[in-house]
Amino acid sequence: MDKQKSWKKQEKILRRPHEIFGAPFAKAGITEESLAYNASNSFVAVLKKLRVTLLVSREYENLLITLSVPKNKLEQTFFHIPHPSGIAVDHKTHSVYVASTRNPNQIVEFKPQKEHVERTDERGVVDGRNILMPARAKYYGGMYYFHDLALIAGKLYANAVGMNGVVEVDMNSGTSDKLVWWPKSTEAKGGKPDTRANYIQLNSIAAGKSLSDSYFSASGAHIRSTKPRDATYPVDGEGVIFSGKTRTPIAHGLTRPHSLRYYKKRLFVDNSGYGEVGYIQEGKFHPVATLPGWTRGLCIIDDILFVGTSRILPRFRQYAPGVDHKKARSGIHAIDLKNMSSIGTIEFPHGNQIFAIEHIAQAVTEGFLYKTVKETTEKEQGAFFSYQV
Repeated sequence: MDKQKSWKKQEKILRRPHEIFGAPFAKAGITEESLAYNASNSFVAVLKKLRVTLLVSREYENLLITLSVPKNKLEQTFFHIPHPSGIAVDHKTHSVYVASTRNPNQIVEFKPQKEHVERTDERGVVDGRNILMPARAKYYGGMYYFHDLALIAGKLYANAVGMNGVVEVDMNSGTSDKLVWWPKSTEAKGGKPDTRANYIQLNSIAAGKSLSDSYFSASGAHIRSTKPRDATYPVDGEGVIFSGKTRTPIAHGLTRPHSLRYYKKRLFVDNSGYGEVGYIQEGKFHPVATLPGWTRGLCIIDDILFVGTSRILPRFRQYAPGVDHKKARSGIHAIDLKNMSSIGTIEFPHGNQIFAIEHIAQAVTEGFLYKTVKETTEKEQGAFFSYQV
């Protein structure tokens, strides 16, 4: 390519805002088919009744979506981010934090736009929604391997799965955050954490009133000769729940647990390897439902439990001994905890992996800017040109 053609190409590329933030949708693997869904009327009805916007990370699809029912019709919006995993919502400040697990890791903060600066060139005009827009991001080395996020006593915490512990995230500092909690079983000599490898897949946080009042799920209880990503790593019944206070297990017998949550003095968790969701009582797991897929993502609102199901990636089938991979589906299921009954489902026919489900009041935001991968350049440029958060 001669220099004139090279200069012309350089001048034209990286002009679309979504390319600046991540990559062109097509290169991120996001298509119109990615956004397809089939929702039951009962799922739409319960979402409308709750008046919330669900936030959902679809990790291997590089896709964040929101679901809400603002005008008697289900509305889906999306934003793209590299391999999104954990989501945490600060309901006081309306900040939404998302962990991006590719190397390097990121924690990205989104906030609803407050206003647009008036411009004489008439750019920056969009519809009246309080659209979630990127506000800031913090980068970390890939070894952190972030999964879940949680707000505890107003502070943001993240599972550093690759380091077998939890960090307190300081978005106001450019310094790499250090571990503030880890299980006793992953300590090296002198009581220091062994951060040389991912030993136990410590992957979710049930937020309590303090870090010591919180709980954490892991695929294993202690360091073994094999690692959690090894095909020979033992998983069936080896998963545990750690106490933040004692840093030792308080529940055993799980298989690749995820999405641990604390609700009304009870711990709920996805027993992913068997496609189950349930609760912990007296150190044992009690299933509430068995669903078609790898269960991951759990959010409870007014006694309605939303749980995600995912397809089984071929290279990870050994981690799901209790799931029929041929019947696995990507979707979200609503369960009424008052009578433990299923009350609605949304499925994504071309969907793959769901990681997290959280919620924010619909009055605060109905989601992101994008509704289609074919969004007009004018609308996109205008929305990002003069937004304020």
